[in-house]
Amino acid sequence: MRFKMPMAAALAVMFAITCGTSAPASDEPKRGGILTYMIPADGGPSLDGHRETTYAVLHATAPFYSVLIRVNPDDPASTTDFVCDLCTEMPQPTDNGLTYTFKIRQGVKFHDGTPLTAHDVAASWRKIVSPPPGVSSARANNFVMVDKIEDPDDTTVIFRLKFATLSFLPALADPYGFIYSKAILDKDMHWYEKHIMGSGPFKLESYEIGQSIKGVRNPDYYHPGQPYLDGFVAIFAPKQAVRVDAIRADRAALEFRGLPPSARDQLVKELGDKITVQESDWNCGNVLTPNNSRPPFDDVRVRRALFLAIDQWHGAPALSKIATVRTVGGIVFPDSPLAATKEELEKLPGYWPDIEKSRAEARRLLKEAGQENLSFEMLNRNVDQPYLIVGTWLVDQFSKIGVKVTQKVVPTGPWLDTMRRGDFSVALEANCQNIVNPIADVGRYLPHDRYSENFAYHKDPVQVQLYDQMLRETDMTKARVLMREYERQTIDVGAHQLMVTWWYRIVPMRSYVKGWKISPSHYLNQDLANIWLDK
Repeated sequence: MRFKMPMAAALAVMFAITCGTSAPASDEPKRGGILTYMIPADGGPSLDGHRETTYAVLHATAPFYSVLIRVNPDDPASTTDFVCDLCTEMPQPTDNGLTYTFKIRQGVKFHDGTPLTAHDVAASWRKIVSPPPGVSSARANNFVMVDKIEDPDDTTVIFRLKFATLSFLPALADPYGFIYSKAILDKDMHWYEKHIMGSGPFKLESYEIGQSIKGVRNPDYYHPGQPYLDGFVAIFAPKQAVRVDAIRADRAALEFRGLPPSARDQLVKELGDKITVQESDWNCGNVLTPNNSRPPFDDVRVRRALFLAIDQWHGAPALSKIATVRTVGGIVFPDSPLAATKEELEKLPGYWPDIEKSRAEARRLLKEAGQENLSFEMLNRNVDQPYLIVGTWLVDQFSKIGVKVTQKVVPTGPWLDTMRRGDFSVALEANCQNIVNPIADVGRYLPHDRYSENFAYHKDPVQVQLYDQMLRETDMTKARVLMREYERQTIDVGAHQLMVTWWYRIVPMRSYVKGWKISPSHYLNQDLANIWLDK
């Protein structure tokens, strides 16, 4: 069953996406075969989807799990078309938008043969919404509107909200919302950090850390006829050349995250009709994060100077030729009605139209702060697209104001662990979201004590107040005004973090891969249940 959100017309504009997809096959899906795909990383810090935010975890684990609701896998470019996965029917909210009641499918089994009930769903969501001490949830801040979660019987889960908000249902469709076994969680809340056991379309066959993960078809999967594949093999490979060579030689069919234009053009030229390409704007972009608690970056003048050094208006078009980036934007996905216009952006540091004037101001601020000879190490992720390319470009940008920067490039796990420890001066990270849900998406810029995966380590009660007002605002015009104030507080007044170019998603794949459709997020539509191989 599907559910069209209220204000669908307005919310749909938040997700104005250009997608290029191949023509649908006229044949019925074929059963069988093993899909091999690449994951452009060397693994994630843990296997727990509730804890992690990286695609390196999701692309490896999503096929093993079920979720409560999801974006329609046949229309993943929609922000308003939500469908049930484990529920039987999308609910209409009651009590003036404060109560959502879900009925849960009967007969669903975990891969160990135990039944999945509403109690497992409720326990999983309680872990996400309000984790106990010592347990990390990357998305707890997305659910500050939730008052309590009830499971009165085996087939019913009730979410009761503190206040009505437009952001709740899209947040509930988060693809990381894996449903875990309550019995396991009751014994050990950390068990899923190192183990996999769900109820999704595939069962775990094997996992070699940093090498590969394999799944086999779940014969008890509850969506009739799915999955079509006999199984899958996902291979971890952080280097782009390795991944492109694998697709070229047909050792792998694709990578789901995205490749740059040069790789697309190369594969199309060499393989012709053996390759199809899907493209989309991407709800993802790099974020420059100074550690606001570490000198000299505890001085707002120094942070603002770094932002003023960057020429995004000329840099983005040049970078787009070699990297998976394209659009200059603020903290909100550029095509959203809540996003800043170009004129509004040009008032913020990091977006001034006159780059010479901007850099002169940066030098003045550094001199005023006593940091004319500033040098530092920038933490970066060992992923070429686009982290290493954008990082190298930023090093050059900082040199224009006399700042000397070296990059410390580490694998995904240590990169995240280092930021979580606060053991860095400046980091290049990313804000990558799934469903375009602007108010929830910008919650990641809140202080660390409010959003645990924000590594700026700043304090800003004004920023928190603005966000809380915006979260409770149901009028889009008023929400937009609050968003501009919140954005200015984040980038200018506090100079806590800076969005550095939004990405563009290009997915070349072997033409025998059918059934999968691109979305503006590399997190959506990744359980592989609807993929089949035409060979």
